[in-house]
Amino acid sequence: MLDKPPLSNLQARDVASVLHPYTPLHKLETMGPLVIERGEGVYVYDTQGKAYIEGMSGLWCAGLGFGDEEMIDAATEQLRTLPYYHLFGAKGTESAIELAEKLKEIAPVPISKVFFTSSGSEANDTQVKLAWYLNNALGRPNKKKIISRQKAYHGVTIMSASLTGLPYNHIGWDLPVDRVLHTDCPHYYRFGQEGESEAEFVNRMVKSLRDLIEREGPDTIAAMIAEPVMGAGGVIVPPEGYYPAIQAVLDEHDIIMISDEVINGFGRTGNWWGSQTLGMTPKTISAAKQMTSAYAPLGAVMVPEDIYQAYVSHSEKIGTFGHGFTYGGHPLGCALGVKAIEIYQKRDILGHVRSLSPQFERRMRKLTEHPLVGEARYCGLVGGVEIVADKKTKRPFDPKVGVGPQCAKFVEERGAILRAIGDTIALCPPMIIKEDELDELFDRLEKALDDTEAWVAKEGLRAL
Repeated sequence: MLDKPPLSNLQARDVASVLHPYTPLHKLETMGPLVIERGEGVYVYDTQGKAYIEGMSGLWCAGLGFGDEEMIDAATEQLRTLPYYHLFGAKGTESAIELAEKLKEIAPVPISKVFFTSSGSEANDTQVKLAWYLNNALGRPNKKKIISRQKAYHGVTIMSASLTGLPYNHIGWDLPVDRVLHTDCPHYYRFGQEGESEAEFVNRMVKSLRDLIEREGPDTIAAMIAEPVMGAGGVIVPPEGYYPAIQAVLDEHDIIMISDEVINGFGRTGNWWGSQTLGMTPKTISAAKQMTSAYAPLGAVMVPEDIYQAYVSHSEKIGTFGHGFTYGGHPLGCALGVKAIEIYQKRDILGHVRSLSPQFERRMRKLTEHPLVGEARYCGLVGGVEIVADKKTKRPFDPKVGVGPQCAKFVEERGAILRAIGDTIALCPPMIIKEDELDELFDRLEKALDDTEAWVAKEGLRAL
């Protein structure tokens, strides 16, 4: 690598004023940020005019890429008509009504009502509050604990970060809070025992969950929340049969299954919802990200009629339903959600994802031939490439060395943007990506892996 030039004026202004999320702050003043100026299609451009294939759809969210004129026109029209209003105190807007109707139409299970938030974190935070509210309404004041999983990612509010099962979201933050339980991560490659088949691994995961429920007491547990494909924990795809098996345990103990579709939803896995692809049967659903293709912030919680009626009953006792957000159901976000779903349907984005999935799978499988790659995981157009020090033993590199982040920097130098999750490189390209663009993204990743292999050898990192 060449020595890094001095920070530009924009970079220096950024370092002086912006607190960056998920960033090694102790390195920022030296390395500076990559300042993105504009985007078009699957490409973004920095302030120097360099183009990058945005292989992460921003943060798993820009499914329609950048600069879609239909989305821009829908936003402009809504801003001219009604730039803001709220849903408090029995107020309504046409865009919120229409989006709620569309979500009900495409939902994977029967849905009665949609509650809007500003983000996926707020949606999952709301899921917990609603589970507590429901059990209070049903006269079950002790049924309040929520089960999540190790390596799950559900957001960064105090409660959603507690649901998240990743050390960096807990260490230093006094998290997780009470009432949150974590069961095992269903990652067969990393946590399967020697000689254990995938079916045996699933059975062990189910037993672990059952033991947890029985140890805590099923009358104390309200719900379990799960991403169909676990995103920010490393793009983990559970083995076949995992979700139906754990669903049976939850049903047995009257524990609601919450599907966190914030990353999985709106076509990413080849179906409208990841729960359809992975065989989940949720009771309630969280959505965000690709719901508006990230053209405006918006999240949603979708609930069935029987649960909604319990809210109505409790509201009557208390006098109101005391929960909501200033920007929940923002007219701009809802108008863009309506337009995004319309585009997904008329352009057959689901069909496009399905048509590209074999190419995505083929290129992911090819990556496992690389000396650094232990496993390549994928579903639809989302995947994770796990870098290891020893392919045979699956031995990881010392995390302090930062092999994954260094690989992501090499990817950036090669003209693409991917995300390092520890030593897993995540891919989540815009769903509009074309065959040649997808091949180019993988070509650049392969070259970056070669760069990383050379760097590892030069630094003698396999011996650490």
